[in-house]
Amino acid sequence: MTKNSLYSHCLHFGTIALLVALFFLLPAYHVGNLSRIMVLAVYAMGFNLLFGYTGLLSLGHALFFATGMYGLGMAMNTFGLPSELALIVGVVCAILVSTAIGLLALRTTGVAFMIVTLMFAQAGYLTVLYFGSYTRGDEGFVIQQAERIFAGVDITGETSRYFAALILFSIVFLLIAYLVRSPFGRTLVAIRENEERTKMLGYDTVRHKLLAVIISGSISGLAGAAYALLFGYVGATFATVQYSIFPLLWVLLGGAGTTLGPLIGVVFMFYLIDLSSELTQAYMLIAGVVLVLLTLFAPQGLAGEIRRKVFKWLP
Repeated sequence: MTKNSLYSHCLHFGTIALLVALFFLLPAYHVGNLSRIMVLAVYAMGFNLLFGYTGLLSLGHALFFATGMYGLGMAMNTFGLPSELALIVGVVCAILVSTAIGLLALRTTGVAFMIVTLMFAQAGYLTVLYFGSYTRGDEGFVIQQAERIFAGVDITGETSRYFAALILFSIVFLLIAYLVRSPFGRTLVAIRENEERTKMLGYDTVRHKLLAVIISGSISGLAGAAYALLFGYVGATFATVQYSIFPLLWVLLGGAGTTLGPLIGVVFMFYLIDLSSELTQAYMLIAGVVLVLLTLFAPQGLAGEIRRKVFKWLP
């Protein structure tokens, strides 16, 4: 094992250990926030795999997040499936949708890819509204507390919900750390840096990009399904363009192409909005100014700037 690999392992397992410790150190309010943050960080990690490592900017990831969410929610509410099977349904739906979107959207490149993914996401949102008799449209629906039991554990309590979110986060966090250091992940980075040269070396870049879209969409769908299960709500808000922009902001703030960046970005933006809203009703103005300043003075994101200036080994 190289020195950089050792540092990387310490970073990832140390982050998980810190999150375990924070449960015992923080007050209940912040513990509840961290549960939500960890699930949203999984969503951001899925987006980061496609944008940060592959160089494909999707503006339609809310479609995958909402697909997983509605797949689980409707499987439980409409068809009465237990949460374990419903979670599988949500992820399978996300896999199918991301495969279809990947096959179609990857016929385009650059700005066209952004627009196509945005259009698909908007079509998904309008579909949710059109079938409002099943999806409850903008109003959404609640998953009853009595149904939110996973593997025999009631995950509606503060402790069980936190550790369920932590287990999910840890699995995806370590999976991403493995993927980006594997030959597959290094090929994605090569595609991001110079796709034509990667083709000349004999790599099937279309296949790699399609796999990246499917894995990214599946992780985002898993995050959506987990969010619905842990917090008990499914609504069309999560299918809007806003929830396609959020992961982009989280990744840019935390550091695109870094494994820790998505978590840092979600924590930063979550508490920036939370603290700003306590000061004024124009909290988005404060948040916007801070985001602009960060973009100007830390263009590679917080983790990206730390890697550039201090720790070159940061994955």
